[in-house]
Amino acid sequence: MQLVEHFQDGLDAPICLTWELTYACNLACEHCLSSSGRRDPRELSTAECKTVIDELQRMQVFYVNIGGGEPTVRPDFWELLDYAVAHDVGVKFSTNGVRITPDRARQLAATDYVDIQISLDGATPEVNDHVRGPGSYDMAVRAMDNLAAAGFTGFKISVVMTRQNVDQLDEFQAIADAYDAQLRITRLRPSGRGADVWDELHPTQAQQRQIYDWLLANGENVLTGDSFFHLNALGSTPLPGLNLCGAGRVVCLIDPVGDVYACPFAIHDAFLAGNVRDTGGFTHVWRHSELFTELRSPQTGGACTSCSAFDSCRGGCMAAKFFTGLPLDGPDPECVKGNAEPALAAVGANSTPTPDKDHSRTARPARIGLGMPTPRTSVPDRACDTSPLADLR
Repeated sequence: MQLVEHFQDGLDAPICLTWELTYACNLACEHCLSSSGRRDPRELSTAECKTVIDELQRMQVFYVNIGGGEPTVRPDFWELLDYAVAHDVGVKFSTNGVRITPDRARQLAATDYVDIQISLDGATPEVNDHVRGPGSYDMAVRAMDNLAAAGFTGFKISVVMTRQNVDQLDEFQAIADAYDAQLRITRLRPSGRGADVWDELHPTQAQQRQIYDWLLANGENVLTGDSFFHLNALGSTPLPGLNLCGAGRVVCLIDPVGDVYACPFAIHDAFLAGNVRDTGGFTHVWRHSELFTELRSPQTGGACTSCSAFDSCRGGCMAAKFFTGLPLDGPDPECVKGNAEPALAAVGANSTPTPDKDHSRTARPARIGLGMPTPRTSVPDRACDTSPLADLR
């Protein structure tokens, strides 16, 4: 049995579990898939988070991807990290770098079973700060400098590919090499605030080919999180990784209030499977929810099964299809064979599902136009009084 055939029936525990600890964030990235910014007062308590970690240990979940929001702004983040590691659950957390001080970097370098992803969406301040906000490039570089000074090697530089940064792939790799880090590139999804900027930011058809060719030539040590399996239709050489949507099969997300979704990129009630506060906890949701049972049942593949590339791309990304108004058994909106173009042209403005969770702050920082000078502002290591994080101290 091929690996993909085994995974499509689901596993007793997720291989890739994403856990967003908080929606609070010091930034307001234009493409944030969870529309983060403000803290939700209902978020899981420290004790509840530890109960979830205990469950993950019993389920033998090897590691958890912790994100947000910005997870490090939770006052108990470091306590929860230590608790997870002590209970045999490794932690990989994504951060914009705001709390990676020299002291924290040394602490992390001395901790086993912890990995870090620094988010950087431009190899230059002009490109990065266009989507992540003024000063965010400098903040990420400062965090990487602190990790390098502490002797933490092999951390990840996580890049969401956009129309503006595809030409910077070589520069991203050079930055990773300079820090003895590993480059990780992921696909932009039209979820969260990303739905608002999808038309502006998602790579063109020519850039899709550019990403594919670059990965074939340079991607041996580049992580992709299986983001680009829809590109396999471009040639006879497949990209490494699982060419199957793992939503509800091997992948899921726990959000800050304990809701469990089939996919980290599909935070919408249509993909809500349950809540860890319900009877039976996360284990029951993962193994017995109606949604996950349905996702693990045989799928028809719809119109895509007649395509010669179906075995390579399996129809692409469920979340990308959903938030662009396409049928889930149809082609990916970025189908490299152009099979989605007629369906996209027929999608009306009122028929595109809108993200139904928004934690954005009322006033978001002004965007910086590409090519414009970027203010080299310093970013404080604590939340200012006007920040939505102020009440977390």
